[in-house]
Amino acid sequence: MTRGRFSRSRVSGLLRKEFLQIMRDPSSIVIALVMPVVLLFLNGYGISLDAKNVAFGIVDESRTVESAGFYQAYASSPYFKPTLYLDAPEAEEALMRGDIDGYAVLRGDFSRRLSGTGPAPAIQVIVNGVDANNARIVGGYAQGAAVVWALGRLSERASLPAGLVSLESRYWFNPEIRSTDFIVPGLIALIMTLIGALLTALVVAREWERGTMEALMVSPASMWEILLSKLLANFVLGLGGLALAVAVGVFVFHVPFRGSLPVLVLISSVFLVVALGMGLLISSAARNQFVAAQAAFIATYMPAMILSGLIFDIDSMPRWLQWVTHLIPARYFVSSLQTLFLAGTVWPILLPCLAALSGFAVFFLGAALLRTRRSLE
Repeated sequence: MTRGRFSRSRVSGLLRKEFLQIMRDPSSIVIALVMPVVLLFLNGYGISLDAKNVAFGIVDESRTVESAGFYQAYASSPYFKPTLYLDAPEAEEALMRGDIDGYAVLRGDFSRRLSGTGPAPAIQVIVNGVDANNARIVGGYAQGAAVVWALGRLSERASLPAGLVSLESRYWFNPEIRSTDFIVPGLIALIMTLIGALLTALVVAREWERGTMEALMVSPASMWEILLSKLLANFVLGLGGLALAVAVGVFVFHVPFRGSLPVLVLISSVFLVVALGMGLLISSAARNQFVAAQAAFIATYMPAMILSGLIFDIDSMPRWLQWVTHLIPARYFVSSLQTLFLAGTVWPILLPCLAALSGFAVFFLGAALLRTRRSLE
């Protein structure tokens, strides 16, 4: 057998060696099957864009039946836990102490204006703006509750026929408006980015440390066959971890899956090749497990978290940074998973993502093959 020709028998032997090594040192099994589930639980429950039971104040200077109805509208909402205040300075002090996240002020002439004798009643909403994202959420919820209360009052007026004004809202793809349904598919992509890179980066770095890579280099196997065996062995582990992560998303977090399962397997397989190729490329430069783990985290998870569009809206980024996001493979996998889970098999979105991931797979595997030399230098 020569090194110049591809040999299935050599690859089979190398694969057997990889699986035996995995069974003897189960750290790869822990990385592939345990870490995705643990990270998904921690991030899935820890990251949320929803706001519930918000501590909110109602300053009732009017103290009438109408203002009591306004307070009740907030009390019956699952998003607010209202507290009644008699004047604005008292509510402002509570806001400064952090007891509430915001408050609404109903002036003393609120009922008179509401009855039509005077200009329209003004409801002042004040929100703690230290956390800009939380301020937008609380402010939006507060305005929404006020609009719902106003529409209810409008339908109760005797001068207007019932049903004259009908407000119907329809949210496509996420009718319950749960941020978990949006975040969990993206978290699966982020977690598998890190897991895939760690699998190959640590395995190859471990072989460099133990000296077994040197033995492989003097064997008849070509570098392509050595890398292919490591890729295939860890690909199987990665698919197992991905299947567990998807199962947790569907059955534990109750995220709906509306797409095609074969398409999910196809896109996930291509992405796993990308992540494993990134790990191989990292391991070709970092021959120490600690350095390889740090490099894998910095080069995969951090860019994916910031630039994939999961947490931060890409369209809100500077134009030059939007172009940079096209170089992040996780961006395409996050978009693909969110589409498959929430919208279904939408090919105008999935095909460009699949093409981009295929290009990344070729690039990283080629770079890893070129970077890994048959020498100890």
